[in-house]
Amino acid sequence: MIDYLWTMRRYIIFGLILLLFGIGVGVVVMRGKFEKAVLSPLGVTREKPLDKYTTENLSLRVFTPSQIILDQVTATSSAYTVYSFHYESDGKKVTGVAYIPTDASPIHKDPVIVQFRGYVDKAQYFSGDGTQHSAEVYAKNGFISLAPDFLGYGGSDGSSVDAFEDRFLTYTTALNLVASVGTLPMADTARVGIWGHSNGGQIALTVLEILAKSVPAVLWAPVSKPFPYSILFYTDDIPDHGKLLRKVLSQFEVNYDVESYSLTNYLDHIKGPLQIQQGSADVEVPQLWTDTLVKAIEASSSASVKYFVYPGADHNMTGAWNTVVARDVEFFNAYLKK
Repeated sequence: MIDYLWTMRRYIIFGLILLLFGIGVGVVVMRGKFEKAVLSPLGVTREKPLDKYTTENLSLRVFTPSQIILDQVTATSSAYTVYSFHYESDGKKVTGVAYIPTDASPIHKDPVIVQFRGYVDKAQYFSGDGTQHSAEVYAKNGFISLAPDFLGYGGSDGSSVDAFEDRFLTYTTALNLVASVGTLPMADTARVGIWGHSNGGQIALTVLEILAKSVPAVLWAPVSKPFPYSILFYTDDIPDHGKLLRKVLSQFEVNYDVESYSLTNYLDHIKGPLQIQQGSADVEVPQLWTDTLVKAIEASSSASVKYFVYPGADHNMTGAWNTVVARDVEFFNAYLKK
């Protein structure tokens, strides 16, 4: 009798241990909004910190406008005035540069081009770097230009210490600015376009996928390879040749599905129209990348695409810059000044 009771107790204790183990730990693979989720001790699904930055999750989010504040005049001409400005992105201050055409006013509202620059080393960066010259041309032709510095640059607040969140915050920073355009009294929210160069082109493509709206956009040599290859490609230029980044990436891939963060998987969300410009001598973004991107968009999206290749032009369109920017003006005139 004693042996029987002891045996029963062991079964009960063992069963309780299994039950508590099943409730308290484990990773659940889900098909749907989250590829991976963690169970809390109460069995409640908890989203991991970077899950909120997947393209699908950002597309479900509503971005609340923040007041764009023009801080001070930094330059003037007969055609436009240049201001430093700032706004808030998820509680953080982001600075930038605005080019406002002289005729713009609350009565005469002008169309807006939101510009996203490419990568610039923080030690060398100045506000407006990468967008200054094209913004001058757009402003002369009656377009307001808004170019954010992004977090960690200019007078903006700092970004995340997490290498991947730092990258993903460029998307929310950009989306919050697009949502805030209407707070400028002289801006016409019905006529907003996007421009992006290099890594800024990658940001622009991701923003277009998240918005899934027909926003006219011009891309100069956009970084368009799948994530994370899109960043690993450039690690030859850093001192450790990407050793630390690969280590961080391996841990990221343990916890997250990289496919949920790759712009190449959501090209069908782009509604267009697009104008894409590429130099044949570009070594930073090879022409093959952009050729492949254009074909993929045309195959999967309803967006219309105009694609121009400039023989001998480099990453900054040297040798064809005047033609490139003139085509930009023609494109934005057609879609934002109807």
